[in-house]
Amino acid sequence: MKILSPRVLRALEQLNAAYPWDHNAHFHRWILRQVPKRFDRALDIGSGTGDLARLLGRRANKVLGVDSDPRIIAQAQHLTPADAPVAFTVADAMTNTPAGPFDVITCVAAVHHLPFAQALTSFRSLLAPGGRLIVVGLSRPETRVDHLLGLTSVPLNPAMGWLKNKGRRSARPLSMTAPTRAADMTFADLAREAQNLLPGVQLRRRLFWRYTLVWHNR
Repeated sequence: MKILSPRVLRALEQLNAAYPWDHNAHFHRWILRQVPKRFDRALDIGSGTGDLARLLGRRANKVLGVDSDPRIIAQAQHLTPADAPVAFTVADAMTNTPAGPFDVITCVAAVHHLPFAQALTSFRSLLAPGGRLIVVGLSRPETRVDHLLGLTSVPLNPAMGWLKNKGRRSARPLSMTAPTRAADMTFADLAREAQNLLPGVQLRRRLFWRYTLVWHNR
């Protein structure tokens, strides 16, 4: 059943194009609230152009961002000041991650590209005692709650773009206004596997087609 008419959807798409914003960057401030004010080492998996890694660098003695795309890594290096405690390297998250341990590991909108259980197992092995794993991910909608959150996000999406652009139209291309790849696992599947691997893990459904996962390695 179609809830929104094609005309309404086209209008929302036009608003998205006029006021683009980055869904993943929207969660950066929340991520910073999950980490200590000062810590030693951080690893950002799927670091992209390095925005989150540079934010973590304000608190960490050393931050390493990894991504499998050499072009993205080159861009991240170009955008990062030479005196920042942040480095980037091309690496596959499942085959050649750097040696730990890390006090903080973050992974934003990347874990759905990986075998979930194997990825969590790998992240856990890299985490220092007392360290924190923070994931912002995508799940396949299944329940009424999933669909309600998705439906609610549709009109909120351009509204957030308008607010973040302070009502000014942006010349930037549309960026991260919806998932770029559909997730295979439902939230229930993700929660079940995460709870088996990470005792005490906290998962929560979020707006804008995201969920969050936080685990403290106590």
